[in-house]
Amino acid sequence: MNAVIAAVEVIAAAAFLSMPIVRNRYGTAAMAQAEGELARQGVRTTALRENGMRFDASGHEWWAPGGIAALLVLAAGLGLAGFGWMRPVNWVVLSLLFLGNCAIVYSNLTAERSVRAAFGRKNDPELARIDVPALLRIAESGFPRWTWTLQTVRNTLVLGGALLGLAVLAFA
Repeated sequence: MNAVIAAVEVIAAAAFLSMPIVRNRYGTAAMAQAEGELARQGVRTTALRENGMRFDASGHEWWAPGGIAALLVLAAGLGLAGFGWMRPVNWVVLSLLFLGNCAIVYSNLTAERSVRAAFGRKNDPELARIDVPALLRIAESGFPRWTWTLQTVRNTLVLGGALLGLAVLAFA
């Protein structure tokens, strides 16, 4: 049981690190594409940076998945060490892993609406007229096509792994 739970946690940790690595490598190109689209739309090219919108792995785009990965590796190590108190901790860890990744998937699916709402809250007429779907589509073109496959595999591994881990805990 401990080995299965630890494997799930280590795989999920690696999955959590995959997207920041991709964003670190290709985020600058995505940002350049997005700024080019802003220029095409007649919007100041600094608008995204001014409003904290980035496509690289800076800030929370790195520390959040990095921190989650570190906690998962720690939980895996403690579980493999045989500490009995890790069973209830793993219930919490795997439940939060599942729910947290559901929130990430939801955020990805509602990105267009979220960006529009964020721009709307700024009361900046220039931001309000940005064609957000075009902006996001162009920014995505700065990443390799396989990035979206990686994202799907990542989400599948994390969600499926968390469910497998919870099932192992429930039936062991």
